[in-house]
Parts: sequence; C-alpha cells; structure tokens
Amino acid sequence: MIIKTVNGKSPKIGADCFIAENATIVGDVEMGSQCSIWFNAVLRGDVHYIKLGNKVNIQDGAVVHCTYLKSPTTIGNNVSIGHNAIVHGCTIKDNVLIGMGSIVMDDCIIESNSIIAAGAVVTKGTHVSEGTVFAGMPAKKLKDISIDLSSGEIDRIADNYIKYASWFK
Repeated sequence: MIIKTVNGKSPKIGADCFIAENATIVGDVEMGSQCSIWFNAVLRGDVHYIKLGNKVNIQDGAVVHCTYLKSPTTIGNNVSIGHNAIVHGCTIKDNVLIGMGSIVMDDCIIESNSIIAAGAVVTKGTHVSEGTVFAGMPAKKLKDISIDLSSGEIDRIADNYIKYASWFK
C-alpha cells in the first residue's frame, strides 16, 4: 500500500481497517473504524480533505478526490463505494450505496438511505434526496425506495465487506 504525507498532512486510519497492498491513501485523509480500501483504490487528499465515517468500503479501482481549496469529500457511516466509481468533492451521508462505475461530482449531496445506480453520472451540485434511487447520465431520480429495501441492500453490502476484509487481515 502507498500511504504518504503531503504538505505535512498524513492519513489517519481508524481501528480494525483493511487496506489492500496496492491501495493508495495520501494527504489529508481520515477514516473511522471498520473501513476497507480495496485493490487499486485511490484516496487522494492532496488538494482538500477526505473524511470517512465508520464501516465504509471503497471497492477496487474507485477514486476519491476533491477540488483544490473548494470542495472536500465527506463520506458518512455504513457507505459502500462500488468498483471503479469516482467520488469527487461531494458529501455522502450515512447508509448510502454508490454503484459500480458511477460518478458523483463536486458539490453534490447524497442524503442518507439512498442508492446511486451503477454507471450513473451525478452532475455537479445535484442534491439526491433521502430514500431515493438515482440513475442515468445525467442521473435523475428513478424512484423512492422503502427504508426496508434501502437499508437491507445497503447494510447487506456494507456487512459483507467487513466479512471480506476479515479474510485478508
């Protein structure tokens, strides 16, 4: 793994986290406990801060970055960032699934208990309301989802990633 200090800021990794051998975490990055950063994932806190809550998984090939002095990235608790997703200068609240290959751009707010579908492109400044599914290019509200469905799917994936991480520790 590559863990580097940039401009005097070093990553802070919480308790019981898994970092894959070829993951990259640099600069002003802070993560809570039970997080997992998977193969080829990049968290680049060089131009602004990145904060992750507890029980966040950043899956293979995903990129988390920010915009210089303008848009940090904040990710809440119990969040899954799918394979090859890009999360850039935005706020993701608790209990969210960001689907594989999706893009979430600067100044977006993804409210709790929401799902961004695989391949969606959430354009700059979009506000995803709580308990919704957004899909498409550009991403638009597809539907409302029940708390049972969203928490069931979101919790299942987040819990599975804690289990998967245990296999590598």
